[in-house]
Amino acid sequence: MRGIQIKQYVKGPNELTVSDLPDPIPAKDQYLIGIHASATNFFDLLQIAGKYQHQPPLPWISGSEFAGVILSVPSSLPNNRKPKFAVGDKVFGASQGGYATKVAAKEEVLKPVPKGWSFFEAAGLFVTAPTSYGALVTRAGVKEGDYVLVHAAAGGVGLAAVQIAKAFGAIVIATAGTPHKLEVAKSFGADYAIDYTNPAWPDLVKKLTPKGRGVDIVYDPVGMIDKSTKCIRWNGRLLVVGFAAGSIEKVAMNKVLLKNISIVGIHWGAYTLNEPEAIEPVWQGIFKLIEEGKFRGTVFTDKEFVGLESVPEALKALGSRGTWGKVVVKVPQEGQNKL
Repeated sequence: MRGIQIKQYVKGPNELTVSDLPDPIPAKDQYLIGIHASATNFFDLLQIAGKYQHQPPLPWISGSEFAGVILSVPSSLPNNRKPKFAVGDKVFGASQGGYATKVAAKEEVLKPVPKGWSFFEAAGLFVTAPTSYGALVTRAGVKEGDYVLVHAAAGGVGLAAVQIAKAFGAIVIATAGTPHKLEVAKSFGADYAIDYTNPAWPDLVKKLTPKGRGVDIVYDPVGMIDKSTKCIRWNGRLLVVGFAAGSIEKVAMNKVLLKNISIVGIHWGAYTLNEPEAIEPVWQGIFKLIEEGKFRGTVFTDKEFVGLESVPEALKALGSRGTWGKVVVKVPQEGQNKL
């Protein structure tokens, strides 16, 4: 197969190279998947530089999210279970080694590609959709009529959050940092869009709510919780999704008391260890929204990235914050033309 192997940590994506490598040998409980599309993530940038909390022993293949076709099925599963997927089935998922033409993965990290979806669209679904659904539905209990403020609404988790909140009947106020990203957020269903580079954004948000009461839920993958306390209503919920701004903020706790608000974390990746029974209902909810036409792929389409050789460029684009949605690389199978 071909893949991007990390033999030593690199300073940036420019140093990544594609090489011929042995095919992965699946364990008895793993599938072998031929990858047709790979999604990029911010943690890929950290991991290749040795700065992520989960660093595999060197050497390893970078990337994690993918979509492709089952090439072989597990030889043995616990409790003599039969494999859910068969050779030829289309799947998406996440497993270390997504920047390659083949990957081995366990059944629990694979889902069927939704009907009518391409590999390109499905590759970016595994992390963003359940993070946003788990936050808004499982943790914050979003309901019809709620006013939901989504920060960085044109990002991967942001566009997922916009669609999920709208599907549950909420009124969505999106923030982003450029006019283009604000338009993207509105094209995915946001009712209002506000530029958060304007220091007055909390006041602008409040003015959009009934009698200026503030929003019911704030979805924050950036690190804007403190300022968001200015535009949240009594009994509001602040969802801590991530810290894309780079620093972990501090919040004056008297604001939490005075407004009777809840600060709620979402660590979707840790549900596997801590609350595995909550995972399947989230995916059932996501697939239901997809079937109802209320959730579509959030893949960046302003520019196309084709072939593993374009992964460095895709990661640079992602790191520059100039993209929106999920940046996905199309991976032609070996022997296929890139065109």
